Amino acid sequence: MPTPSIGTASLLCAIFASNAACADDAATHSAGVWQKHEYSFQFMGFTSTYSCDGLADKLRLLLIASGARSDAKARAGACASGFGRPDKFARADLTFYTLAPAGSVTSGSDSKPVDGSWIPVTITRYRPRELGTGDCELVEQFRSNVLGMFTTRNVESHTTCVPHQLSGSSVDLKFESFALPPRAPRPKNVKNPEGTSPS
Repeated sequence: MPTPSIGTASLLCAIFASNAACADDAATHSAGVWQKHEYSFQFMGFTSTYSCDGLADKLRLLLIASGARSDAKARAGACASGFGRPDKFARADLTFYTLAPAGSVTSGSDSKPVDGSWIPVTITRYRPRELGTGDCELVEQFRSNVLGMFTTRNVESHTTCVPHQLSGSSVDLKFESFALPPRAPRPKNVKNPEGTSPS
């Protein structure tokens, strides 16, 4: 049997590599539909105390980081303390959309199918930037009560919260979320054509 030339072998490798890449792409990308969620979140913790508006801000941060649609809303709930004042029973009302594979949804979806992808998510100290060790119990409660509304896989939670102290506590939550594919960054050295504005 004749031995393929180096050029032929390289071409075959390129073809097979391309097919493998396409297979991987098909495995990570599929059609998805938006599902609406509404949830009243009441924080129950020992170490940190939030104002109701501060809690809402942190929860929206977690929603977006986990793959919720960009129009996610987190509003301060009915709290005894005023705006910006810590409240031991802080609460926030969440309204948000998550993406689910089109074939897994029978009802309650919003809009037509869109392109979805499995996105790796890491939630830890300073990721997102505004998150700190003091948010440990909040992340734990978010994972228990809210993350289940997302389509996720390979969830790894190594978050450890020590009541009444930051020492020994750590935030470490990783998972893959079915969400919109991330936008490719715009090359910095590409100039806009004359007469056009940046997209």
